[in-house]
Amino acid sequence: MDADPADLLAVAPSAAPRLRASWRRSEQYGVSPDAVSPVFTGSLDTGSLLHACATQVLTGLQSTIPGEPVSLMVADRDGLVLARLCSDPGIRRSLDRVHLAPGFSYAERNAGTNGLGLSLADRAPSLVRAADHYCTELRGFTCAAAPVLDQVTGELAGSINLTTWSDSSSELLLALAQAAADATSALMLVRSTGRVVRPAPRGELVHVVGEHLLPEVGDPCVSAGWRAAVATAEAATAAGRLLAVVGEAGAGRSTLAALVRRRLSPRTRILHARAPEAADVAPWLELWTPELRAPDVCVVVSGVEDLPAWAAGELAAILSQVHRAGGGPPPVALTAPDFTGVPEQLAPLVDAVVEVPPLRQRAEDVLPLAHLLAHAERRRPVAFTPRAARALTGCAWPGNVRQLRRVVREAVARADVVDLHHLAPEVLDGGGRALTRLERLERDEIVRVLTEPGTTLTRAAEELGIGRATLYRKIAQYRITVPR
Repeated sequence: MDADPADLLAVAPSAAPRLRASWRRSEQYGVSPDAVSPVFTGSLDTGSLLHACATQVLTGLQSTIPGEPVSLMVADRDGLVLARLCSDPGIRRSLDRVHLAPGFSYAERNAGTNGLGLSLADRAPSLVRAADHYCTELRGFTCAAAPVLDQVTGELAGSINLTTWSDSSSELLLALAQAAADATSALMLVRSTGRVVRPAPRGELVHVVGEHLLPEVGDPCVSAGWRAAVATAEAATAAGRLLAVVGEAGAGRSTLAALVRRRLSPRTRILHARAPEAADVAPWLELWTPELRAPDVCVVVSGVEDLPAWAAGELAAILSQVHRAGGGPPPVALTAPDFTGVPEQLAPLVDAVVEVPPLRQRAEDVLPLAHLLAHAERRRPVAFTPRAARALTGCAWPGNVRQLRRVVREAVARADVVDLHHLAPEVLDGGGRALTRLERLERDEIVRVLTEPGTTLTRAAEELGIGRATLYRKIAQYRITVPR
């Protein structure tokens, strides 16, 4: 029996594109449309932060819907069900028969189209009703699932899935799943860092990038690692290879891709398309993909690791057509944290991969970049004292150029000549574990006092109201380094 995705049009017209794409993937994976056969693993990570936070959230949610035939589940990013809460014996037995239980993987490639698997594949809230399921054994259920995102890294952590009978499902089921996923994400953030939830990024549709890399300004970076990455990328692009630029967030992946194209074709119009939230992906694609067919245009597509599976498939089809039709450098470059982050639909199109070294491995680039960023902010040259320069070059820059830009922007807003005490305290922090809010306040106050011109350790201890020994211990605790 072959699954026919066209049948879905009569069931859920608004969701048909995503469901059709999911059905096609299920068929390509070789999933049986007659019987579900999810993969079983004997090991569960029940000690993970995701498991602990999701279980707490779902236990609270279950107490608000007593007597309802709803099973509440959490799965990891690979679709492995970690926990299941269900007080209704009937639906619990039925779920056991289709192996929707802890220890089994309900990823698309194992169980076909289902709410849990689709939410992970598309990184978006997903409601899969009766006949929407690829496997007929699952058509007695309705599944609502929402992805859980790590609020610090933005990476996919897992999914919250609510399953009930198809004939008793409610439109509120998906809203409940989304609320539980958001609560889990927030709780994970609080437990891991003590921070409150940051707003989810909206992404960016299209804007021109590389304006600070105009020919008259040139490339400010001089490190061997950066130069080697640029040379490799330039050679690959000139040879007509579709390029993926990988590396840490904020290291300059999009800048490198734009710089290379501008060197090869100075008149090329370079656009930046950053993946938005899942709900905005369809209009986002419609907005910029026609530009790929225009002459002298290159689109740097960043955040491809966040693209839903259906969108990655559509983009791959468009790129295949455009790349085959044209000659010379391809009209697009992709960026991602690493090559494994490139969706499986796009990966086969990539001909070359170039890694951008993080800023901590490019100390020679820090000061040239700082001067360039300061000039862009103040519209004139800004000086850095030797102490400030040593602090900047000695910082590990875990946030890479993005962090450097923020630090420089704040510093030049305070002074025409940037000295050590104008820099954010994080510049002097040697890194290590995440600090609590109180610890950050204490560290910042110590750095503020230590960086005041002419301050000695004795005077700093007196101003802080602590002994020299305590100050030495705090400096070591926070790994504070003050250039002299």
